[in-house]
Amino acid sequence: MKKKLKGVLLGAMLLASGTASAQDIGFSQFYANPLYMNPAFAGTAVAPRIALTYRGQWPGLVSAFTTVSASYDQYVSDLHGGVGVLLMTDRVGDHGALSTNLMGAMYAFNFRVSRSVNISAALQVSLVNTNLKWDENLRFPEQIHEQYGFAYPNNAPRPDKTSQWTADFNAGVLAYGPKWYAGLSVAHLTQPNVAFYSEDRVPIKLTVHGGGLINVAEERRRQSSLSLGTPIISPNVIYQYQGGLHYFNYGLYLDWMPFLVGVWFRNGVENADAFIFQVGVQQDYFKVGYSYDVTVSKLANSTAGAHEVTIGVMLPVPEHKKKVQAIRCPSF
Repeated sequence: MKKKLKGVLLGAMLLASGTASAQDIGFSQFYANPLYMNPAFAGTAVAPRIALTYRGQWPGLVSAFTTVSASYDQYVSDLHGGVGVLLMTDRVGDHGALSTNLMGAMYAFNFRVSRSVNISAALQVSLVNTNLKWDENLRFPEQIHEQYGFAYPNNAPRPDKTSQWTADFNAGVLAYGPKWYAGLSVAHLTQPNVAFYSEDRVPIKLTVHGGGLINVAEERRRQSSLSLGTPIISPNVIYQYQGGLHYFNYGLYLDWMPFLVGVWFRNGVENADAFIFQVGVQQDYFKVGYSYDVTVSKLANSTAGAHEVTIGVMLPVPEHKKKVQAIRCPSF
């Protein structure tokens, strides 16, 4: 039944291409993959930063969606801002029958408005490849027999091309101070066509995000690499809109170095979607995080939520860059 459901899902997605709008991947550890959420984050950590993310969504459908991303960014003094690269691959169905691969580069100009307020404005350019393995494990609804399952041949029309490249453009702006941050990003400015049949343009995605840091105890320095730092509570909100769909994400972190825990609630305009539970640990220049999405929508009994694992590396800040103000925000 799981494979049947997955086959119908993928087949329906392909046949609907041309009338339905493609939707972006949604990560749960928003700040562990900052360049994906907003290219204006490039260079805001000042230090060279590496981020790796694996997401397995809906494992109840035999890993119907699997996404891997990798990014690198750093501040460059001569450019008065940050540069970054983002690589990502998303696979749907058995053996990645439908895959999307992205290679993006971005530049964020950073300038100081006052002693405590910085602005970062960015532009991202990406190349996106969409690839369809037509002869491997594709199933369509009309192939299903009520008693025998997939008993009928595949008579769906084969597309003229099964692999294509498109260009994509994103932009973003980010403002931040010592204990707050807020940003806006707009993805798919040119709405590229990613359809195999007719036309299916990716709708513009709007993301608005913000949060703050609240010390719940007197600030102190850690006594050793294993001692706890100052406990910090960080409330956050993220709003996203794409293709007529609205998503609101409300989150709260407790950052007590080297440990971090967080919980998010995601919902649309009419229906609740999921609770997201996160745990992470950061030691010296390395951090590891894990999150699990508990689906509360009507799909809860079929999808089994989503797992996400992140690994981050923050290299030392070069001495001549220590005067540049780095953003303070959650790590996961």
